[in-house]
Amino acid sequence: MATQTRYLRRSRHNRVLLGVCGGLAEFFGISAFWTRLFFLIALIPGGVPGLALYALLWLIVPSE
Repeated sequence: MATQTRYLRRSRHNRVLLGVCGGLAEFFGISAFWTRLFFLIALIPGGVPGLALYALLWLIVPSE
């Protein structure tokens, strides 16, 4: 049984803004809708938690 190594990368194909949500979705094997919904919900309490997390991931996670 071969295992495939997955790397966390910002998506070049599944992107709306910077590819963070698309890359997370590809890494976890879920729909990008759910990661985008998570960040949208995180934006509700003043915007800072979701925006800060998104910006941090954009800086840390390399592009495809």
